[in-house]
Amino acid sequence: MKTRHTFDYDHYDSLADLSEADRELVAQAERATASAHAPYSHFCVGAAVRLRSGRVLRGSNVESEVFPAGLCAERSLLFYVASNFADDPVETLAIASRPSERECYPCGQCRQALVDFERRQGSPMRVVMSGGGTASAVASAALLLPFTFIL
Repeated sequence: MKTRHTFDYDHYDSLADLSEADRELVAQAERATASAHAPYSHFCVGAAVRLRSGRVLRGSNVESEVFPAGLCAERSLLFYVASNFADDPVETLAIASRPSERECYPCGQCRQALVDFERRQGSPMRVVMSGGGTASAVASAALLLPFTFIL
């Protein structure tokens, strides 16, 4: 039997079309690219989250000489949030990169980590992926990985 999977997402042709809250979160993710340590790929990624309390936190990617020991911005930030703000769910995560010629999407490992994080916190996390002056957003990280790993 053939089955079809589809999902809805929002696309913004300009960052100006985002809500003020999302524009600010994307701006925080863009600022986070400045703290990235990417001497090998030269691809700096920043992430920012808005917690239910309204607190905004940032993270960036870190590469290591002993590849693959580095960590993507999304996971470094979410692991920090899980360790320090476990009782304050993530409502929205924004991702940005430098260079920023196109929208920055999470890698496969990050997609699984995002879904795991949603399951742990018991609520969906909106994901805003920005770059090149545009953005796309999904209402839940689970939409980015329809066939997730489950123990």
